[in-house]
Amino acid sequence: MPNVDVGNIRNVVLLSHSGAGKTSLSEALIFNSKHVTRLGRIEDGNTVSDFEPEEIKRSSSIQTTLIACEADGYKVNYLDTPGYDDFQGEVTAALRVVESALILLAAPSGVDVGTERAWNLAKDQGLPRMFLVNKMDRENADFDRCVSEIQATFGTHCVPFQIPIGNAQDFKGVVSVIHPPADAPGEIAAELEAARERLIEAVAETDDALADRYLEGEELTSEEIATAVRTGILNGDLVPILAASATDNVGVEECMALVREFLPSPKDGIKPEMSSSADGFEADANGPLAAFVFKTTADPFVGKLSVFRVYRGVIKSNSEVWNNVRENNERIGQLYLPRGKSQENVTEVSAGDIGAIGKLSETLTGDTLCLREQPVSFEPIDFPVGFYRVAVSPATKADLDKMSTSLARIVEEDPTLRYSRDPDTAESLISGLGDAQIDVAMDKIRRKFGADLRVKMPKVAYKETITQTIRSEYRHKKQSGGHGQYGHVVIRLEPMERTAGFEFGTEVVGGKVPREYFPSVEKGVIKAMDEGVLAGFPMVDMKAVLCDGSFHDVDSSGMSFEIAGNQAMRKGVADASPILLEPIMKLYVTVPDTYTGEVMSDLQGKRARILGMTPMDGSTEIEAEVPQGAVQRYSQDLRSVSQGRGVYRLVFDHYDPLPPDMQMKVIEETKRAKEEEKI
Repeated sequence: MPNVDVGNIRNVVLLSHSGAGKTSLSEALIFNSKHVTRLGRIEDGNTVSDFEPEEIKRSSSIQTTLIACEADGYKVNYLDTPGYDDFQGEVTAALRVVESALILLAAPSGVDVGTERAWNLAKDQGLPRMFLVNKMDRENADFDRCVSEIQATFGTHCVPFQIPIGNAQDFKGVVSVIHPPADAPGEIAAELEAARERLIEAVAETDDALADRYLEGEELTSEEIATAVRTGILNGDLVPILAASATDNVGVEECMALVREFLPSPKDGIKPEMSSSADGFEADANGPLAAFVFKTTADPFVGKLSVFRVYRGVIKSNSEVWNNVRENNERIGQLYLPRGKSQENVTEVSAGDIGAIGKLSETLTGDTLCLREQPVSFEPIDFPVGFYRVAVSPATKADLDKMSTSLARIVEEDPTLRYSRDPDTAESLISGLGDAQIDVAMDKIRRKFGADLRVKMPKVAYKETITQTIRSEYRHKKQSGGHGQYGHVVIRLEPMERTAGFEFGTEVVGGKVPREYFPSVEKGVIKAMDEGVLAGFPMVDMKAVLCDGSFHDVDSSGMSFEIAGNQAMRKGVADASPILLEPIMKLYVTVPDTYTGEVMSDLQGKRARILGMTPMDGSTEIEAEVPQGAVQRYSQDLRSVSQGRGVYRLVFDHYDPLPPDMQMKVIEETKRAKEEEKI
């Protein structure tokens, strides 16, 4: 395939609420570009875009897929992204390598939470946008209602560029407002004329000179209108609204034509963020290489596949490039042009275009590929951080050997996943954006790496402490022929301030306990603290003082005093009014003002303490302290109470006493779990 001139390349991200039809649109786009001979269907599991078994199983996208369409001397790289919240990382990565966004909404449902999110994401990136009202063939489809909702939500600069011929089952096609045909159907003639007038008004508002001429009644030429439209879209002053039925392939060709005509090329679009100096950075195929890896996948046939965008220069197969982040050379083998589930071999990928490389040794998502002699670095991708955690364990011993490797590989593939080990509970943890993301990750690990991993809610890292000062005495005495065992200690246990940890002291006088046995007593005390007394949780925030005791010249030993210290500790803690401490998290929730009440009510049911509320331009940030055990599934809870519009973050803050009514429950549950583990 010959390289396309950079001015004729378009990189467009498809965004929407889940189920609005991005994958069906992708299928129609690639079919119309004659890269496939039949239209696939999501229901049949045979689409080009959704090809992973996990996607077919769920009938929804879980990863970004490149759909490269070449036609009429243009090349458009459509990036089909997931619409579900849990896969937001895929959307974040795709947004970094495009110049524009096509936002879909379903005609029957109109503007949804996912539509609002897509708009905000594209707006934050400074991307020109288009709306596509999809599913115009469905029952209750209403284009005019969707336009009204779009304009009410996002502004009147969102203007129809097409008029649909019919709605729902009567939908037959679309008529262009910007290029109106001479033979438009009579039933929409008046509507078309009115829409044309509104479009010209909107165009005139983007250009003072045109506005003056328009107000004076002067006729604007088609060329002037088209030029002003292109400029208005690029500046974000104009947002076209289109109509289509992707599954019926109606209106899709017209959509493709408008994308090619009005959306920016890499020459015109926003310039990439650089962490190194890059003055005069332009999308020039003749310049020194600058490419950015925005996605990594584990392909069963090719191995690790790195998907990249070339911003400058040309990357060629069978060459060497410099990874400026890892500071190492990478050997470039075969280059690919991904097109959904297929991969076309290519010899080079030029400025403005997107391609893939197999089997790079060190390169990860967010890395820069360039020339060693002329290094540049792109800013890394700021992926969303997930706070939904599960504990991971192997199903069998064979799976244990594969667990660490497979988890490391899946984290490479999806940077929004985090793999760690909790030192307090000794559990292996994986965190992400939600339960669906974790489920998909486990399915992939099972399929790709042959490791069967089980997940469950993590243990809460409770701790134990005492609330009273007491003295405890224990005499360890054992005679078994020959040398016996003797150790006698009296220790005083004192509660300390929260976060004080543990302190060991001695007040023994007169040599009642020789100094050489002090470390043994301390060792026994610490061992008892680590094992806990109430429910086996570690003990904290207390002081143990060895204040008296006795020894035997022959039978005393370090081991004897270690046992005595351990038992004295256990006996004393039981009498010192022990309590459980629970971890308290700082929770920051940002929700639209409409949902503040519901979120507050939900938090109160979780024993949260509200610390403050900060207004934020139509939203409110709620700051609260909440027990960790109450927010293990908060991603689902917040999604439910805020209709998917809330975001949150969690940070560990401190430990507080567990309420007495919950203490016995936790103790019983912990003991029951330990018994089950023994079985």
